[in-house]
Amino acid sequence: MSKDLLVIVDMQNDFVTGALGTAEAQAMLPALSALAHGWQGPVIFTRDTHTPDYLNTQEGRNLPVPHCIRDTPGWQIVDELRDLTEGAPIFDKPTFGSTRLAHYLAKEEPDSITFCGTCTGICVISNALLAKAALPETPIRVAASCCSCVTPQSHQTALDAMKLCQIEMV
Repeated sequence: MSKDLLVIVDMQNDFVTGALGTAEAQAMLPALSALAHGWQGPVIFTRDTHTPDYLNTQEGRNLPVPHCIRDTPGWQIVDELRDLTEGAPIFDKPTFGSTRLAHYLAKEEPDSITFCGTCTGICVISNALLAKAALPETPIRVAASCCSCVTPQSHQTALDAMKLCQIEMV
């Protein structure tokens, strides 16, 4: 039996309807929820995680919008996916990509890894590229219709960049 992993990146309230929410994230959520609920293998989550001093961090100085502050409603995984979090690995990450996630994926020795979530041009691309570096012979995929970015153009730019790095769009 194959071991195909699904990584759901940062599907948190603040990225869908909160501080950094977008119409694109809201629009793709039903497709992502259907993919996740129909997935036949393990599901893994990442969660953007900041502290109350976020504005004093490098990221906070460059993106001065407090978001995903640990234990706030905006930090929580969206209701549409929360049932899948029980027993699933969740990687809290203070930055765009998670090296802990990449090491975990390498230890799992999957047959393939599919990424989805938000934001395509920041956290999805960062984690997909880390996975590609950690597992160069493992097919890394992105469910393009189950990702969103700040704008449709930035979403497409990120998809094109990942294609150049031999990440497959599904």
